[in-house]
Amino acid sequence: MSIGPGAEASIAKAVNAGLRAALESDDKVVVMGEDVGPLGGVFRVTDGLQKDFGLHRVIDTPLGESGIVGAAVGLAFRGFRPVVEIQFDGFVYPAYDQIVSQVAKLHFRSGGQVSMPIVIRIPFGGGIGAVEHHSESPEAQFALTAGLKVVSPSNAHDAYWMMQQAIESDDPVVFMEPKRRYWDTSQIGSEPLPLHASRVARSGSDATLLAYGPMVRTCLESAEAATEDGLDLEVIDLRTLSPLDLDPVHDSVRRTGRAIVVHEASRTLGLGAEIAARVQEECFHSLEAPVLRVTGYDLPYPPSRVEEEFLPDLDRVLDAVDRSLAY
Repeated sequence: MSIGPGAEASIAKAVNAGLRAALESDDKVVVMGEDVGPLGGVFRVTDGLQKDFGLHRVIDTPLGESGIVGAAVGLAFRGFRPVVEIQFDGFVYPAYDQIVSQVAKLHFRSGGQVSMPIVIRIPFGGGIGAVEHHSESPEAQFALTAGLKVVSPSNAHDAYWMMQQAIESDDPVVFMEPKRRYWDTSQIGSEPLPLHASRVARSGSDATLLAYGPMVRTCLESAEAATEDGLDLEVIDLRTLSPLDLDPVHDSVRRTGRAIVVHEASRTLGLGAEIAARVQEECFHSLEAPVLRVTGYDLPYPPSRVEEEFLPDLDRVLDAVDRSLAY
């Protein structure tokens, strides 16, 4: 069976299939990045695309992130829809000026005359035993930049559909791919959610766990483990980080009275801080406990030998649930 609706696929294969569908449907779509051609990318996400669509549609670039994104800006000016791969999250910083000064601003700067339909793919997060600069979580740095949309799928269904929706968008989208989950498999359904919508991944009544990308699976596993103690936890997959879709979150917290935000990024000024503030503003009279956060620590990503001590896991999530229930 081909990769698409009805198929069982890994997240990596689903992203590949989403890119393939976009390349087939619009000859203005181009894929660019380091080693995206014959190698198929370091995670093989672009495997086979250059063979099927040619050197001018799937372009191996030099090792220069600023130049890659800058070239994408020029292509967008000419009516193309570039999809840029940043090989690893920690490699994005040489391109940061291009992204926040050009990609994010040109539509506004031109009074709406210029669109920047650029997708910037970033494999992000830890858990793969990599060396320095290969396990960053920079999503908040882009979510706070006006003019950028930021999304993160947690499963194959969303990876397939959200990639196509991001490419179709006339706004620039930073597409955060949870690299430690690339090989998780699930079914691709036929009905996509809107690109900027949260979803209830598991219904529950005792507390609400909020996560995105790689931590959705961790929260689902925590919720399953909590049933042994008679707890019924709701899990919400945020999916979109900018703009945040918090209506489902507010509805859930008004029912459960408790919220715990989980993400790999460091605690200070992470997405959890914004989400906690917004939940407190909207759900103050429904809260039975403060909104808690389970996050990475405020330090550079550690060597792979100890990264499991840095990453939020089931025990840390359930400890936060216990603390919330103790109020």
